[in-house]
Amino acid sequence: MRYNGRVEYADARKMRTRNKRYYRFLHWPIWIWVFFLTPGPLTFSLFAHGFSRANSAWLALVLVGTGIAALYGQAPGCEPAPYILRFDEDRLNPLYRKVCYTFAWNAALNFALLNLTGLVIASVTGVWTMKQLYQYAYFPLCALILLLGALGKLPRVGPSTKNEGIERRYFYGTVWSVTIAQTILLVLWKTLPLTRTGSLIKLAIYAGTLLLMGTAAFNGALPRTRPILPGEVMVD
Repeated sequence: MRYNGRVEYADARKMRTRNKRYYRFLHWPIWIWVFFLTPGPLTFSLFAHGFSRANSAWLALVLVGTGIAALYGQAPGCEPAPYILRFDEDRLNPLYRKVCYTFAWNAALNFALLNLTGLVIASVTGVWTMKQLYQYAYFPLCALILLLGALGKLPRVGPSTKNEGIERRYFYGTVWSVTIAQTILLVLWKTLPLTRTGSLIKLAIYAGTLLLMGTAAFNGALPRTRPILPGEVMVD
């Protein structure tokens, strides 16, 4: 599809040579959430039954790990200074960015796909199989996404940062779409009955939200979803 939305120019963006402490600190919770979601069945249990000792132990481990990474500037947005200064610069993409964004893609895609699949099954058969999907399908899908990340086949995890001005919009567009759709689905899951009619309503609203937000992101109508064309300097 041809893009007809607004664009930004790198040389028109305000240059920042240092990241302020509050900016770095506010990025830390993002990576806490990303890695906390990694064990999908445990996350499903959290939303289905509430916090458990296993959830608490995993959260503590994630807090320590991401906290150390953020403190030493080894997480995107937590660096003392912006890593990327030119959108068209063929610069080596560091390992911590590859790892963090690969796991972020897993958090966005895996849950969205499994929830969509579960809603389709429930709408057609009337049987709720979400627990089984997370138990048997989550880790194979997670392994596939991590493999794609290791091979550099996902946006923002390639060997170079040269296409950052375009790839970032794919990432943020996905995050916007999935986050809003998942939040609405959580509310619907807690309020609507587990019947075929209820599943149809959830499926229609969930899929419609993904489509609506995806379209808005594609047209550059959401923050950080406009293509940034090469220019002078930029800030990631």
